[in-house]
Amino acid sequence: MITSSAPGKIFLFGEHAVVYGKTAIACAIDLRAHVTVEEAPTVQMKGPGGSVDLNPRKHPYIYSVVEKFKGFTDVTGVNIDIHSDIPVGSGLGSSAAVTIATIKALDAYYGTNLTLEDIAHMGHQVESEVQGRASPTDTFVSTFGGMVQIPDRKKLGFYDMLIVIGNTGKFSSTRKIVSNVAALKERHPIVIGQIMDTISAISETGIEFIQEGDFHTVGELMNINQGLLDSIGVGSKELSELVYASRKAGALGSKITGAGGGGCMIALCEHKNLSRVAHAIKRAGGDSFICRTSHVGVRIESK
Repeated sequence: MITSSAPGKIFLFGEHAVVYGKTAIACAIDLRAHVTVEEAPTVQMKGPGGSVDLNPRKHPYIYSVVEKFKGFTDVTGVNIDIHSDIPVGSGLGSSAAVTIATIKALDAYYGTNLTLEDIAHMGHQVESEVQGRASPTDTFVSTFGGMVQIPDRKKLGFYDMLIVIGNTGKFSSTRKIVSNVAALKERHPIVIGQIMDTISAISETGIEFIQEGDFHTVGELMNINQGLLDSIGVGSKELSELVYASRKAGALGSKITGAGGGGCMIALCEHKNLSRVAHAIKRAGGDSFICRTSHVGVRIESK
């Protein structure tokens, strides 16, 4: 039996702009997906009612990972069990974390000696196959951990930041939202292009203040970034209520993380205001949980 885990991620700055090759900053968080593999007569997924044979429709990410392993090792029988702290469909990279943790667990189980680069690459391939099109950001951050400058995937080191995540509980389609922004950009290329340039400039400026430990200014830049995201139509009433409730309760800055339209927002906080911000988000109708940025990427938890 082998258990591995991989982290979820947040965008501090730059989502949507990164689609157009602009700079964004993503970082791993200490919410993790855990995957356990052990011997079984067939390739199975463990569920509440017991183990069932792996199904490409019900378990598309895991099925794709297993098929890739069949290309270079003998996968005859294994039971795969998943437990995750990361809300699904919330912009926190849940599918990437499960995918990367599964790859690492199977790599250790079969002794295939994949490098971290191999794992990140395979993870991106899997997400692309399942979703039709996928950014390498989530799988890269989940593999390597820490803070990463996108699109050049430059590691920025580790900076310990306290985050309250607010989940609207509202699912949104990343593909649809990205398509809507693309259509808006096509109608107003100069205006939307300049907004994307400004979001990119916020990301680049933010790096300097993160490295200096000036989180008050980082929060201010997050608020500006949020205003620009609202201007391109990726906000929602539910997200806005959580964003403004967190600021009123003392967050240094707050914004959407991910595609928007639903899912989650993040609030950067000082320790003294963590509980107050978390409670304010709950009072505003969201589910809140406290986490922090993490330098730990995918890892083996037990053998």
